[in-house]
Amino acid sequence: MDIASIVGLVAGLGFILMGILLGSGIGLFVNAPSMAIVIGGTIGATLVAFPMKDFAKVGKAMKRIFMFKLEKPEDLVVRLVEISNKARKGGLLSIEGDIKSIEDPYFASALQMTVDGVKTGDIASIMQKKMTMVTKDNKSGATLFTVMGTYAPAFGMIGTLIGLVQMLATLDDPATIGPKMAVAMITTFYGAVMANLFFLPMADKLKVRGAEEILNMKLIYEGVLSIREGEHPRLMEDKLTIFLVNTKPAQDKK
Repeated sequence: MDIASIVGLVAGLGFILMGILLGSGIGLFVNAPSMAIVIGGTIGATLVAFPMKDFAKVGKAMKRIFMFKLEKPEDLVVRLVEISNKARKGGLLSIEGDIKSIEDPYFASALQMTVDGVKTGDIASIMQKKMTMVTKDNKSGATLFTVMGTYAPAFGMIGTLIGLVQMLATLDDPATIGPKMAVAMITTFYGAVMANLFFLPMADKLKVRGAEEILNMKLIYEGVLSIREGEHPRLMEDKLTIFLVNTKPAQDKK
């Protein structure tokens, strides 16, 4: 469970709610037609922009935002060095038992190919293809939320225009101008909140998740190939440590 995402959402909603309650009642900011315009319009536009198979991944992407389990890169390096030591002393077959304790399917599959005697070039090719697929999948999820974050404020403005048209149609009744103007502005409020508290931050979090996952996959890639080639564990550790240090800043920039 990602505590930061949950705390961020709760805090954001909490401060917005506090700001509303300090100036008025919550009822002024509840409007079903405005919600329908922003939510329905955003979903509709997203379906136009993306294939259904991509839109169907929204649930999976949200799960990655709030529930994400990944081994720390530093711990992964330690584990790879331990397996390398074991393979160097007892041969590649001696690490077969370690595969069962590995939860990461990418890691487990790579080690299994190593134990099975698959050629280094074939192992590298398969691992690179899997890495490319994961990169594409992560990018797709982040792009989806980014686009939704773009559409939500736009439909907020559309709702505001609808409200203004309705308000102008009843200018002969001054008593209705204030309430209808308030309803018109609420639609923009919904669009801004959805974009800046939900969709865009979720897109950024998915980019961070993707960078973390790819970093681990690169470490596994380098480590497994090193084990397959019989490199000295110390040499592998130095290589992975340098790789880890050089990769972290690039990950942070994202």
